[in-house]
Amino acid sequence: MFGDLFEEDYSSVSNNQYGRGRKLRTTAEEPPAPREFTKLSGIRNQGGTCYLNSLLQTLHFTPEFREALFSLGPEELGSLEEADNPDAKARVIPLQLQRLFAQLLLLDQDAASTAGLTDSFGWTGSEEKKSQPDVNLEGVQNEDPLMLLKAILSEEENNLIFVDQLGQKLLKKTGVSWNKKYRKQYGPLRKFLQLHSQLFLLSSDKNTVSLLKNYSLQAESDFQRKEKQVFKTLNSESPGWSDGPSCPHWFDLNDSRVQPIEEQEIGRQFQGRESAYMLFYRKSQLQRPPEAHANPRYKVPCHLLSEMDAANMELQTKRAECDSTNNNFELHLHLGPHYHFFNGALHPVVSETESVWQLTIDKRKTLGDLRQSIFQLLDFWEGDMVLSVAKFVPAGLHIYQTLDGDDLTLCEVEIADQEDIFVWNGVEVGGVRIRTGRDCEPLLLNVLHLAAGGAACGRPAEAPRVFPADAELGAVLAALTIPAGAVSICGREAAAEDGWLAVPEDGLRKTLREQGLRDGSSILVQEPTTAGNSLLTKQGIWITSENEVDWVQVKNFCHSESEEEQVRISATVNTVVFDIRIKAIKELKLMKELVESSCLRPIDRNGKLLCPVPDSSTLKEADLRMGRTLGLCPGKAPASCQLFLFFAVGSDVQPGAEMEVIVEETISVRDCLKIMLEKSGLPGGRWHLRKMDWCYEAGEPLREEDATLKELMIHSGDTLLLIEGKLPPPGFLKVPVWWYQPRGPAGHGKSHQDQTHRAASPGGLCRAAAPGAPGDEHVDTEAPLRYLGDIEISEGATLLELKSQAKSLPSLLAWAVPAPAFLRAWTLDSGRPGRLLRGNQQLREYKLGRTEICLEPLQKEEHLGPQDVLLRTQMRLPGQRVYARPVDVVWDATRGTAASLRQRLAELYSLPVEKTEIAKYFPDKSVWLPVARWNQQVTKKKKKKKQDNLQGPPYYLKDGDIIGIKNLLVEEDDDFGTIGDDIGRESQAQRTLGRRKSQEATHVQSRDTVSGAEMPGRPHKPEASLSIHVGSFR
Repeated sequence: MFGDLFEEDYSSVSNNQYGRGRKLRTTAEEPPAPREFTKLSGIRNQGGTCYLNSLLQTLHFTPEFREALFSLGPEELGSLEEADNPDAKARVIPLQLQRLFAQLLLLDQDAASTAGLTDSFGWTGSEEKKSQPDVNLEGVQNEDPLMLLKAILSEEENNLIFVDQLGQKLLKKTGVSWNKKYRKQYGPLRKFLQLHSQLFLLSSDKNTVSLLKNYSLQAESDFQRKEKQVFKTLNSESPGWSDGPSCPHWFDLNDSRVQPIEEQEIGRQFQGRESAYMLFYRKSQLQRPPEAHANPRYKVPCHLLSEMDAANMELQTKRAECDSTNNNFELHLHLGPHYHFFNGALHPVVSETESVWQLTIDKRKTLGDLRQSIFQLLDFWEGDMVLSVAKFVPAGLHIYQTLDGDDLTLCEVEIADQEDIFVWNGVEVGGVRIRTGRDCEPLLLNVLHLAAGGAACGRPAEAPRVFPADAELGAVLAALTIPAGAVSICGREAAAEDGWLAVPEDGLRKTLREQGLRDGSSILVQEPTTAGNSLLTKQGIWITSENEVDWVQVKNFCHSESEEEQVRISATVNTVVFDIRIKAIKELKLMKELVESSCLRPIDRNGKLLCPVPDSSTLKEADLRMGRTLGLCPGKAPASCQLFLFFAVGSDVQPGAEMEVIVEETISVRDCLKIMLEKSGLPGGRWHLRKMDWCYEAGEPLREEDATLKELMIHSGDTLLLIEGKLPPPGFLKVPVWWYQPRGPAGHGKSHQDQTHRAASPGGLCRAAAPGAPGDEHVDTEAPLRYLGDIEISEGATLLELKSQAKSLPSLLAWAVPAPAFLRAWTLDSGRPGRLLRGNQQLREYKLGRTEICLEPLQKEEHLGPQDVLLRTQMRLPGQRVYARPVDVVWDATRGTAASLRQRLAELYSLPVEKTEIAKYFPDKSVWLPVARWNQQVTKKKKKKKQDNLQGPPYYLKDGDIIGIKNLLVEEDDDFGTIGDDIGRESQAQRTLGRRKSQEATHVQSRDTVSGAEMPGRPHKPEASLSIHVGSFR
């Protein structure tokens, strides 16, 4: 049938050209787009391949030719895999044509590529260059109006011209007007431009015309030759386009673009002398077999079917990956229970790593989907969940906007990538009510306070403070407990040259934002008694500076008798510390022996003696300001190669409890630990060092025991903490393990202190002791929690390996656990089992950190699915206000409704469903919450039915929850409580009342303390301030 159509000229085509295009290639970063609604595939134009594309589409839509081509097998054509083999004769052209037709039929992409076919022809890029048209004006024939108008517009600025001027320029170039030469054949000029909208763009009033910039020269040339082909197809040939059993459709195939076209538009589309026609005849008597109807896979070879199926799967995968890349973004979830409100903003309680969770979600999902994803991620969450947009400011984390509208997409609520989302109850954090929004944004201000006693030295006390932006300026006076005073501000947007500006009395009623203050601005507060010694002139410039103070004050801390307690020594910034010390000894009339055995130490504002100052330094080199108070203390100052360190035992350091030591900076951490243990009188062996951070808390441990203090950047004045316990090696966890034996409590409502008495165990942990609670008739004598010991295990170990290692602990051998699979692992939260550790993942995946683990024995192996929830059910004994022993129930939470849980428990206890009442127990509140019986809730606003879900509010059902069951046949009341619950609620009320009274007493005491004399000693953490001296870079 084909004759020598596919005979190759092997003399002109090299062997290395065969077999190209055997794999689908896409040069774009994104995968090819899927087919449009016509379900037909176009062909991409490589440049000058418009006629070839038309011919290929014509042959493709001729089923007799296409199926005859598909009938040629490997015996006649060979295979593309053998194209590079010189001994094998592979017919590359028909093989590539077979593949192209298979792609046009089956591959889900908007346009196929002819690169493999043209490579088999031996075509190169030179043919493409030859096919580019010459569109300069001299090369355009007068008979071609399309190219002539294109050339005129290309010479205009911005390719834009009035239509009347276009006609005038056409007359000037050709010598003949449009009406005389072209109107009879092509119609009016404006109509001609409108018909060729692919090239020309008319304005709405049709007065101006422009050339489309994205229309290439080659595309223009192709359009001029009318490469578009129009096909009339039936349903059997266009399986994707079907709206009737035998309805024909006309399609306009313009290279990659395939669109339906009306029959009356065809004549107008292809009229004119510039159209090029290719007539292709097919017998009208030819009939298609029934099995070919709407079956694009008909007669396609099996190997091409497999190849197209694999290519479609690959396209789907790439599109899914591209869709995920373009539409997924990451959110930072800040958990409210892990934060506390401190110093005007939100701060993590422990560390930002444990307080922030990462969540990746599709931005096209709704806010309700985000809320549900967070619920599934935070299985420990209880109570209402409110999502708010938060941002970091210099003072800390601040909440700006609460997200509402669960039906809105994340883009509609304006959530961006890397957004910080605060998860909380919408009211308070850590018992403190939180204000939200930009109006109350916290501002970190630098407050300088010149008290009445500070006027003599002329220097104010400086401290950073945080105030809400909508607070009045007078709130600064209230925070300093000053009834009145002069206030000056610096750093306002309106302040000239960053100078100071005095605030009038009525200005104190304006807010900080109205005053133009922002983060980093300064406020100077002067008490009325210092008005005569004001630090500001009328122009707002300093008149008292360090250069005008020519003394330092030395206070006697030596135990020798002296007539003076302190003395003022004249000095300059270039005075050597040794000279100041000698003068102080003389004026204080101390013993001469102190010349060789004393040193000067700065005193901070809390009265603490800081690191000694070297004798050889000047005041400027020691970063000591004029007017500073120094302490004359016994002992030599450290040498340049030595470090003066503070150290204390434990993490709870009280003021004045630090000890001091001088060590060499080249000493190792191990040797430094020994020296500190000897000086504190502690036995060595199981201790390690941690550096105190600026919040006066234990920071990161010094793990490298062989490293020197200098290598670890330990400096003079730093505080090290002696912490009991040996550090695990890097990459290992030290996990305290407990044994958990559930009891069958008669009165479930006892407080946790009554249920478990825990005595301190080695390492700062606790052991369980027998509670012996009176009045409980069904309580086991064994305690539910017993301390087993600590295990060190790698973070890369699995949960099963942790159970195996815990099984080898000596204290666990008495329970005779048959295998690790017979143990259930929980995290220990506040003395109760918290999160159930599922599966057998690596320990780092569980984010244990410093979490304790409790192991519960099982009667048989347990394999929980991802949707299974483990519940502890208890049957209420009628008339006794007690419960039977608990029974563990695995509930499939796929449906998650109250009806499914009630049905499951009714079958377990052989009760009628309609006579079964269930309730969830909240042990921290000693209350029971009955599970409602209705299956659907109807909201008033949207009139939309919403299926209830027990894993959402208000039940938040999770692993380990206690479910009480009551038989309504014998008990018809709704009381689930026990005597222990009554006692627990009464105890909670008493504790709440006691805390309230304690807070009131503390508030009164602190108010009296502020009004009275200032007490020495370092303040607690919430009042600690951070002073940064820019001139010192260590």
